[in-house]
Amino acid sequence: MLFHTFGSQRERREFGGSDFIELQYCRLPLGTEVEKILSADAIEHWAEDSLYIYGDDMDAFYSSYGAIMEGGIHADMRRGPMDCFGINFYFWCQAVQIMERMEKVRPPEYQTVSGWLREGRRFLGFYILGI
Repeated sequence: MLFHTFGSQRERREFGGSDFIELQYCRLPLGTEVEKILSADAIEHWAEDSLYIYGDDMDAFYSSYGAIMEGGIHADMRRGPMDCFGINFYFWCQAVQIMERMEKVRPPEYQTVSGWLREGRRFLGFYILGI
């Protein structure tokens, strides 16, 4: 299983501690400046409704989803390939494009990610928070 959800922080810690990539909704209000969105102070890790990729599965995640999830904004304000060790931010319009690419490529467990993204359509966007 590539993607995980946890019912509690205890459950997550027992499974793998903090060795996870986290896909997390950005709950900041519409119109928030990108600098604030990418500020480490604006991000609270380990959200209950996040999707998690265990560190041991990082290579499989990157090889399956790296090209699909390119173009995120990084902490240095540049867009680029997915960074599994840093902050990646995607606006909702990018999430729609990502879902379209996943539907064409059909990487492993893409239905899980697509469903999670659809659930987040009310938010500004989402993060991929690297290990």
